[in-house]
Amino acid sequence: MKHLLLRLEPVIWLLFGGGIMVGTMLMTAWIAVVGLGAPMGLVPADALAFERAHALGSSLIGRIVLAALIALPLWKGAHHTRHVFIDMGGADRDALVAPVLYLLAIAGTVLAIAAVVRL
Repeated sequence: MKHLLLRLEPVIWLLFGGGIMVGTMLMTAWIAVVGLGAPMGLVPADALAFERAHALGSSLIGRIVLAALIALPLWKGAHHTRHVFIDMGGADRDALVAPVLYLLAIAGTVLAIAAVVRL
């Protein structure tokens, strides 16, 4: 299992880096607009209407962005959790923990894609 994890490490780091980008840039901007801008009256009320959001999320580009917003942070969380576990003295059990975490991220990614496809 350790050999497989080492071979997949570049792919996992790519997904981890994408999760950092999404979590740091896109979700932070979304929280600022929805959480601060809307209550302060800086965002028009119809900008966050359900019909408009659904139309944006139903387009091809919108579906890809939504899937990335859900799936990539899962990979970031799995990778961070794995390395925290290693740092806390669990390096000898990494071959058991890493597959569980990454399988959870894969399952979440598949569920996210299925949910976005059904929009």
